[in-house]
Amino acid sequence: MLKPNKRYGELKDTYLFNTIYRKTKEYSDANPGKKVFRMGVGDVSLPLCGEVIKALHKAVDDQADAATFHGYMPEVGDAALRRAIERYYRDMGAEVKENEIFISSGACDDLGDILELFERDNTVMVLEPAYPEYVDTNILSGRKIVYLNSGEENGFLPRPDRKLTADIIYICSPNNPTGAAYDRKGLKEWVDFANEIGAVILFDAAYEIFIEEADVPHSIYELDGADRCAIEICSFSKTAGFTGTRLGYTVVPKNLSRDGMNLNEMWSRNRETRTNGISYILQKGALAIFTPEGQKQIHENIRVYKENASYFMEALDTANIWYTGGKNSPYIWMKCPDGMSGWEFFDYLLREIQVVGIPGDGFGECGKGYFRFSTFGDPEETKEAADRLCKLLKK
Repeated sequence: MLKPNKRYGELKDTYLFNTIYRKTKEYSDANPGKKVFRMGVGDVSLPLCGEVIKALHKAVDDQADAATFHGYMPEVGDAALRRAIERYYRDMGAEVKENEIFISSGACDDLGDILELFERDNTVMVLEPAYPEYVDTNILSGRKIVYLNSGEENGFLPRPDRKLTADIIYICSPNNPTGAAYDRKGLKEWVDFANEIGAVILFDAAYEIFIEEADVPHSIYELDGADRCAIEICSFSKTAGFTGTRLGYTVVPKNLSRDGMNLNEMWSRNRETRTNGISYILQKGALAIFTPEGQKQIHENIRVYKENASYFMEALDTANIWYTGGKNSPYIWMKCPDGMSGWEFFDYLLREIQVVGIPGDGFGECGKGYFRFSTFGDPEETKEAADRLCKLLKK
């Protein structure tokens, strides 16, 4: 008799962002004359840059000509794209080789798939608050999860706690949802801790392009010893607006081995089994990101999102509300006023000023009493939302 995976029953009843969508839709249906400012889900609003679009069009044309047509691509990714990413790492001061880079259909997919490298009896450490997928994918796999709490007292950047141990450690810096980012000293503590206990860090670097402080690493491989303990998972979604295009990459160092098994070789074999490669067209589009003009254009878009962040930061500074994020991140993580819960504050903002954000409750116990704003929206709408927020909080 078929046995379904009953661990699905251990997940929260509804995925966080689906709940946000439902509540927002119910309000809009009941109030058709009121514009809603959606500052919640982290989807980008600016289109793909011109260099990427040109490359995508050319790649489509290539597929119409027998001389330039491409069928299956290498499971690990196009060599030219992998070499471009290798140069990108070198420029940021990290030594990563082409054969350590694996092109993927996006960071979200690899965050789940990478767990196939590890047995289910491994223990996972999640630093809370956390992106829900870290928890959900491990619940479905049946792994034991331990939580390391964080809060205002440490700027939502917890240090290793030697009372807790784990085999797999999730770290996201700059962080989603809090926007907080580890400096070199703080991240090096985690690298040393992982090497000390033999753990593997799954380092989510989806937001590295937003970093502006020199002491905040863009890659964990800027730190000595990281190539012996860390897998870095990256995305073009926020870097270059690929949320609807779906492309990313994962770095698995050659030096990363456990119990006689080399994780780079294992992941290469996994890709041979699990994928027939990523679309030629999409990889050609991504390659344009790493041209001088492509880099110029994507950074112009990032500047727009960072200006959006400044609107919220100014509003919260004026209202004297505690927050983190914004400086090195596209997310603002604020403390709810007057002891409100995240969901109470969500309803309050929607009702009073028609602004939508994300209750911190959805990111774990440590998120209760906090609220996340995304700064990927239209600039004029973001400025209006921030102005409304400031006036409301000053009342």
